Amino acid sequence: MIYCEQYPFVIFHKERNKMSEPKKAKWYHIRKNFLFTLLAIFLCIFCIAWWYDLPMGEGSTGIAVPLEPFQKAWHSGKVLMVGMGDSITTGFGAGGSNYGYFERLMKNAPQDAEDIKGRSLSRVFPDLTVMNLASNASSSGEHLRVQLTYLNKQEPDVLGIVALTTGGIDLIHNYGKEPPKDEACYGATLQDGILYGKKFRERLNKLLDSIKERFPGGCKIFLANIYDPTDGVGDIENVHPLLRLIQKLPPWPDGVKILQIFNQHIKEAAEARDFVYLVDIHSVMLGHGIHCKDSKNPHYCAKDPTYWYYFNLEDPNQRGYDAIRRVFLLKMIKAFDVEKK
Repeated sequence: MIYCEQYPFVIFHKERNKMSEPKKAKWYHIRKNFLFTLLAIFLCIFCIAWWYDLPMGEGSTGIAVPLEPFQKAWHSGKVLMVGMGDSITTGFGAGGSNYGYFERLMKNAPQDAEDIKGRSLSRVFPDLTVMNLASNASSSGEHLRVQLTYLNKQEPDVLGIVALTTGGIDLIHNYGKEPPKDEACYGATLQDGILYGKKFRERLNKLLDSIKERFPGGCKIFLANIYDPTDGVGDIENVHPLLRLIQKLPPWPDGVKILQIFNQHIKEAAEARDFVYLVDIHSVMLGHGIHCKDSKNPHYCAKDPTYWYYFNLEDPNQRGYDAIRRVFLLKMIKAFDVEKK
């Protein structure tokens, strides 16, 4: 401190401020702290993923599809292949535009396993046209009110083949953020679920019959049921911890029962129509959900205890789409009576 008789206070005040003023951090100190913080966050996420990640496996899903039916044409005339429904048919979560089940029905993906190569619809329908009307996060009502409007009535010489996935969004939305309602009934009681199931059935009946009307030359609709990513347990709130940070799902005690109601309606709607074929993706996906590693689960798959769903839980991953593609092909082989020819 410097003393001055004339302005002692002023000099003292300046020196005091100078002495008490904190030193400014150098730019490289700030960057170092930021990098350390970023590294700590990354390590936390990595540790969570390491401890809780579910094994997805590699290669074939092991569902055998015979090669012989694909050595000859199933139909020599014009065929219009139509995809309708939700994000399962768009292939969301497949990890590429060629790896959804719908695209892989038409032709093999570049990384397909050897036991599925040569099994595709482009080999058995020489005059094939493809149109995918499916859209992400779309309910059964939107399939009826919107997607159907883009499907024009075809000429009598066109055979229609339709792959349809519907009803899943009706169940999962709006993730418990809003009170349950028709077409978005997550969290509904069993009593309300029965009511929503009846309304779903009414829309489904109308959708199936309206599709048939668009094909005076005949059509075959391959209707998938709804899978259960909880492997029958019903604890949908116990999803991957990383997903819980983004989308926390509240418990849904009656969820599995309402899922069964919807699947029963899908089954009955298919059985009531000779042009509709039920594709049971529910059964094939059991044991490959969030309890795939639980050997005590009744659906545990000892040969392949892997996870076939995408990060968001409501869509399959690449191997899940492979499995779905295979069960669609198996049902199509039966529908066209290929094995008898």
